[in-house]
Amino acid sequence: MISHKFWFRILATVLLLGCCFTARGQSTFGSISGTVKDATGAAVPDAQVTLTSTATGAKETFSSDQSGLYSFVNVNPGEYTIDVDKTGFKRFQRAAFDLQVQQSVRIDAVMEVGANTQTVVVTALAPLLQTDNASLGQVIDERKTNETPLNGRNVFNLITLSPAAIAQGGSGGSQVGQNPFSWGNYQVGGSFGNESAEYVDGQPVNIGYINLPILIPDQDAISEFKVQYNNLGPEWGRFSGGIVNLSTKGGTNTFHGEAYEYLRNKVLNSRPYFVATTPPYVQNQFGGTFGGPVIKDKTFFFFAYDGYRQRASSVVTTTVPTVGERSGAFPADTPIYDPLSISAACVGNSTAANCGRTQFANNIVPTGSINSAAALELKYLPLPTNSAENNNFTSAAPSGGNTNQYVARVDQNLTSTQHIF
Repeated sequence: MISHKFWFRILATVLLLGCCFTARGQSTFGSISGTVKDATGAAVPDAQVTLTSTATGAKETFSSDQSGLYSFVNVNPGEYTIDVDKTGFKRFQRAAFDLQVQQSVRIDAVMEVGANTQTVVVTALAPLLQTDNASLGQVIDERKTNETPLNGRNVFNLITLSPAAIAQGGSGGSQVGQNPFSWGNYQVGGSFGNESAEYVDGQPVNIGYINLPILIPDQDAISEFKVQYNNLGPEWGRFSGGIVNLSTKGGTNTFHGEAYEYLRNKVLNSRPYFVATTPPYVQNQFGGTFGGPVIKDKTFFFFAYDGYRQRASSVVTTTVPTVGERSGAFPADTPIYDPLSISAACVGNSTAANCGRTQFANNIVPTGSINSAAALELKYLPLPTNSAENNNFTSAAPSGGNTNQYVARVDQNLTSTQHIF
């Protein structure tokens, strides 16, 4: 008999291989590189360069090579510090700086001769430049992403903060009640709408049907994102406009959380002209986030929930049979003829006047001539709301719906060079 442990090993192997086969080159990671030199400009090899996350305390260490070069790749977006140590030199420290989504920055360290118990802290530097990557894009940082008031908390609305993006019809508001074609209806980089690609933590969220995004991420679960629109690298595909690359939040060494509730209703809404009362409208959007450490400096969690409830109505105007027409009485300007009164001379001769048909007396269809199936169908059509012949029915049709979105993330610092989430 095969043991449970055997099947567990088989399942673990399948899952591991599956993860490997579905890996993608796209990511939200950034990179940091630079050179370590002395005051004369000579390279300083074997200097210990330490990258530290201010949020999680995670550290990565790299020794500069013979040319003084160092590089950190696959770095999560966030705030970091850099320390450089070398015997015979003062310690170099780069004050906290932000590494953004898909950003490649260069930070060079100039070492001064002295004891390594002394520290040179560099704080007043020019903004970080992306010199190792020629792509063009706009990063929407965490403050804009989380604090900008958005209709329906639709984070995609912030795509238009990029100078290369233009919103098209229906792209604003909540996804509830919206045509899915409107979710990604943004022109990026001069292309048509719905021709960009959206990624969450490097994973595509577009479906095969006309490249539509399958979801709109929770606003408070996104730390920042980048709209890239020109000179993109070869790892990107399936688009002709731009790339919207979103990065989710992770836990830190301190606990953080929030709760929210947004309410809209009909109390302050104006009454539409064609209806007697203000249509019902109630919209509730609620949820919260919570994250923090499981093991300080090692394991972190983050969870977000967003619920949406909408009860609304939209004004519909159409034409239904009048009260007279329901009993067979039609207006005089619409002559009604007995279809069974056509003469034989009219068969194949459409030029004959009325083809010999006989108009119903007083333009009223006799009860016996009304089809029973049609009479039954009339019972399911609403009565008109006014006395007009056309556009005589106006009503507020119900609309709305419910959505629930959950985001969960766990980060683990395995070693100084290995991190998973």
